[in-house]
Amino acid sequence: MVRQPLTRVGGCNIVAMKVRLVLVAFALLPLAASAETFRCGKWIIDDQTVLEELMQKCGTPTSRESRVEDVRAPNVYTGGNNKVGETVIETWTYDLGPGKSLMVVTIVDGRIKKIESEPK
Repeated sequence: MVRQPLTRVGGCNIVAMKVRLVLVAFALLPLAASAETFRCGKWIIDDQTVLEELMQKCGTPTSRESRVEDVRAPNVYTGGNNKVGETVIETWTYDLGPGKSLMVVTIVDGRIKKIESEPK
């Protein structure tokens, strides 16, 4: 007996379902990839800004915190995980003045990863 490949599930074509899933994923990608920006004077700061440029354009942050976290990877032999390195996470907060939100910049290993606004 030769089995036919499964091409329909519940009356729907599997290929069409996969195409729809991929299209939905691509439609949501800009939402996931978009980062907040903020303005320092005439400059726009985003997650592509390098730290030297951030300091040059915005000056010293109002507050600055730093922590080191372990980077862990699964161990296939024991089922646990092992420390494979460390990562430095910094949080820089900018107070842009009265009536404006605080801008919180999260920096991981020297690169801007996230920009968020927080109420004062």
